[in-house]
Amino acid sequence: MGDACFSTQLIDGDGVFNVSGLDHFMKEVKLGECGLSYAVVSIMGPQSSGKSTLLNHLFGTNFREMDAFKGRSQTTKGIWLAKAQNIEPCTLVMDLEGTDGRERGEDDTAFEKQSALFALAVSDIVLINMWCHDIGREQAANKPLLKTVFQVMMRLFSPRKTTLLFVIRDKSKTPLENLEPILREDIHKIWDTVPKPHAHKETPLSEFFNVEVVALSSYEEKEELFKEQVSNLRDRFQHSIAPGGLAGDRRGVVPASGFSFSSQQFWKVIKENKDLDLPAHKVMVATVRCEEIGNEKLASFTADEEWQQVEEAVQHGYVPGFGNKLSSLLDRCLSEYDMEAIYFDDGVRTSKRQQLESKLLQLVNPAYQSLLGHLRTRIVEEFKESFDKALTKEGFAVAARDCTHTFIEKFDKGSEDAAIQQVKWDPSKVKDKLKCDIEAHVASVRAAKLSELCAKYEAQLTKALAEPVEALLDSACEDTWPAIRKLLQRETKAAISGLESALSAFELDEATEKELLVKLENHGRSVVESKAKEEAGRVLIRMKDRFSTLFSRDADSMPRVWTGKEDIKAITKTARSASMKLLATLAAIRLDEDGDDIENTLNLALVDTSRPGTTDRSIQSFDPLASSSWEKVPEEKTLISPVQCKSLWRQFKAETEYTVTQAIAAQEANKRNNNWLPPPWALAAMAILGFNEFMTLLRNPLYLAVIFVIFLVGKAIWVQLDIASEFQNGFLPAILSLSTKFVPTIMNILKRLADEGQRPAASDRQREMELQPTNRSSYSSVTSAGSSSITATENGSE
Repeated sequence: MGDACFSTQLIDGDGVFNVSGLDHFMKEVKLGECGLSYAVVSIMGPQSSGKSTLLNHLFGTNFREMDAFKGRSQTTKGIWLAKAQNIEPCTLVMDLEGTDGRERGEDDTAFEKQSALFALAVSDIVLINMWCHDIGREQAANKPLLKTVFQVMMRLFSPRKTTLLFVIRDKSKTPLENLEPILREDIHKIWDTVPKPHAHKETPLSEFFNVEVVALSSYEEKEELFKEQVSNLRDRFQHSIAPGGLAGDRRGVVPASGFSFSSQQFWKVIKENKDLDLPAHKVMVATVRCEEIGNEKLASFTADEEWQQVEEAVQHGYVPGFGNKLSSLLDRCLSEYDMEAIYFDDGVRTSKRQQLESKLLQLVNPAYQSLLGHLRTRIVEEFKESFDKALTKEGFAVAARDCTHTFIEKFDKGSEDAAIQQVKWDPSKVKDKLKCDIEAHVASVRAAKLSELCAKYEAQLTKALAEPVEALLDSACEDTWPAIRKLLQRETKAAISGLESALSAFELDEATEKELLVKLENHGRSVVESKAKEEAGRVLIRMKDRFSTLFSRDADSMPRVWTGKEDIKAITKTARSASMKLLATLAAIRLDEDGDDIENTLNLALVDTSRPGTTDRSIQSFDPLASSSWEKVPEEKTLISPVQCKSLWRQFKAETEYTVTQAIAAQEANKRNNNWLPPPWALAAMAILGFNEFMTLLRNPLYLAVIFVIFLVGKAIWVQLDIASEFQNGFLPAILSLSTKFVPTIMNILKRLADEGQRPAASDRQREMELQPTNRSSYSSVTSAGSSSITATENGSE
């Protein structure tokens, strides 16, 4: 089955290039798929010389032919293009408008030259149709045509090697062997007479043209023979571009996909009446076409579904096998470019390929960077989790080193998997950022662990120091600060030893480790100083508590009873001295074994007020407490300044003075309550002056009985009125109270005596036996009743 015949008008009679028609024609004949495997054949000759007829019979085209019955006139206008049928490789046939036509006139040869130059520029084989009877004639019709061909050929800076196939029409009986030498001679004569550039003055015709000659019989007179000869000629066009073929040594072929653009540019330059630079034109066509192919492949890659899936997946996370997938897609895209651009200029093709590759890599690079970002993020998260687990099994430094090495290697493997074969992108920046992230996390965890560890030992040290220091400061004696120093040294040493052992797992540098140990040591000192400051803030309360304890309790910690035998002045001095020692202890921080005279100064200024030569402290010439700092004590270690000590002592004395006064008053009252007997001198006077009366009593027993009865009554009244307790409230209140209770008490006693006298004698003995225990209860009842009534009366009177 023969190929379909497609034809189109390439250039119309007015010289307008049919771009859309040519593009459509190329799609129909699939010219773009031919690469370099195609040939272009054109025909030139006088008008009405049978060019279209020859082409139709030779290539199976359908060009319009002249109708001989209508007369000889112009049939083909402009340039027509068709595809030869059943000829390999793909052969394009151009039918040019005839020369020497009356329609354009004798002087209008511009289009004739333009079409001839166009044919030489694009054609591999040019058929020159000429009459047999013109051979050897000086004024033959083919000579202007040949001159035109040779003249326009000179406008090609580097003409391509073109085959000129002279077709002798209506061959006579003269053998071809005789006609061919004459024709070649005419051709050489025309070549020699054509003006040539200086560079081609001596260039032979064979450098630019392969001249072939063929003769055909008359189509009208010998049609069958004509067809046979055309068929034989047709065979010569099979594989015409193969070595040994009609166009076997052609040069500067434009790839089939660039034929349309190349033809347009050729015609544009020819229309502008410019010389054609075929090498530059070839590069220009290659540049345009390769760029078009590159853009097509770039657009194809962008629209590729597989690439879009990869690109979308990369936006959400790490994509395993990214490098292989992208390498495959890029390789496929570049291979397609190579296949389509293989026939274009090597330099241009390579350059445009590099541009395409660069654009593809620019398109892919964001996805690659995003992938590395996801890889880095994932590895950082995995590192954090693994590092936390490793810390429970091994030391910090070992865990950090092992985990860092493991996950850096994991990143290297991931970056190798993401690597694209077409380019060697350096992931070192992302790797460095990963290292920074890992180091930052390790540093943060290290800082947290160290902080936690230091806080633990600081808490232990605080617990070990706080309460003992507070107790030692509360006891406040000469050995308080030495004991505190000893305690601080012992506990700090134990804490530092534990912390140092724990820090060995971190493998810290010597300076950092020393800094942490010094910090812990300073913390211990700060705990002691803080407690000392707290106690110093409560020193007045502590002093009053100590004074109260020592003043109000004896050596056995029992409450004192001021019986009158106690030396209140000595007790007060002892209690105040102890309070002063407490003040001296809390006046300054003594964690260093530096001596000071604070206690002596306070003792001299506050407690020991007896100085030689003076009896009033207000007139002393020098006050050791009139200063804001202690001698030999730095300001930062001072808790209570001398001036503050003086103020505190003054306030302390004022607030404890009442306690001392109360004790003195209680002692005096106790003395008064316990002293009922008259003075000794009075007792002696009574004994001397009352000796006679005493002897009288001894001589008369009745007096003794009366005195004894009086004693009993007086004793009953004493008990009932509770005279001793009444006089404890003072003399005048006792007199007033006894005066109100005396008469009711006497009446109560008489009534009970009358009741006892009226009872039967039989019950007297039993009553007598019960009288002893009940007497006291009776007396108590009577006394209580009397006291109650007296108290009530007293309250009422008050």
